Amino acid sequence: MPETAQQISEKPEVRKELARTTGEKKPGEKVKARGTDKFWFVTHALLLIGCGILYFFLGSKLIPLSPSHFDLTRRIIRAVALIVVVLAIAKAISVYALGRIEDAAIRFTLQRVEHLLVALLISIIFVNWYAALTALGVGSIIIGLAVQTPMKSFIAWIYILIREPFRVGDRIKIDDATGDVIDVGYLDTTLWEFGGQYISGDHPSGRTIRFPNEKVLDSIVYNYSWPLFPYIWNEIKFQIAYQSDLEFVARTMQKIVEEELGEEMMERVGVYRDLLARTPVDELEVRAHPRVIFRVDEVTWIDAIVRYLVAPREAGSTKSRLIPKLLAALNAAPEKVMFPKGDAR
Repeated sequence: MPETAQQISEKPEVRKELARTTGEKKPGEKVKARGTDKFWFVTHALLLIGCGILYFFLGSKLIPLSPSHFDLTRRIIRAVALIVVVLAIAKAISVYALGRIEDAAIRFTLQRVEHLLVALLISIIFVNWYAALTALGVGSIIIGLAVQTPMKSFIAWIYILIREPFRVGDRIKIDDATGDVIDVGYLDTTLWEFGGQYISGDHPSGRTIRFPNEKVLDSIVYNYSWPLFPYIWNEIKFQIAYQSDLEFVARTMQKIVEEELGEEMMERVGVYRDLLARTPVDELEVRAHPRVIFRVDEVTWIDAIVRYLVAPREAGSTKSRLIPKLLAALNAAPEKVMFPKGDAR
């Protein structure tokens, strides 16, 4: 029987690779409550004690109030006390349950769900549901038209939670927007853009991109950070003359790249092969070493291309390290490697 993605992710070698690339904590590593979290628990306790004292004074008739004001004040005190209890429970869950989850993206998502549930519980405390439903029935058409787009985005948020086309921390492309996901809200998603209009490569542009979640339902999402294999294939290309020693070029380029990231790439390809072995995909072309290929250029040159695996956020820095080393090695043998010169460049 084919193994599921979850079963694959539990394999020791896959877990090791995921922990190295995603920054997950080691098994058994605990997250301790911060001082600020403890302070908030003390605050909640003091508020509950204060509500209890006020309620006692009202019951003992020490505070003279009219009957109508008396009943209203007691309801307000009970509501405040109930809200404090809800917030204290939510804080405890956030610190001692969600705070111990190793995966940062899952922890972020569950905290968002928790905040939504807390907001719903607090709204239940204050809302007069009979009056609210009556008003909703009167204005249902107007409300339906007004919230159509936000409701669709909220449904898309649920879709993102369940299907996980991307998570916080992933590098994605959707339509013309490309960037790292820094926030997945109830109605919209925020990206930290890289590349973009003003710079080349994959360096962050300094701009943020926000789009409604509903776009996920009818747009293609490219995810460069799939948790089980958060890598991409990258290439460096040089143009050389037909008279060049292609065997020497291939051997030299492969050697330089292997020296830079050979063992690391072999580990990455091992994870990739382990995943593909459980699918009908033919993995014969997946090589554990950098590969050099040649193509005939549209003009009069040969394209010498070295292909290798790299983490998406390291693509630019890795290429910047490799290009000088590759050029130095190829330029050291001008009789075997001939580059375009002058007007022919």
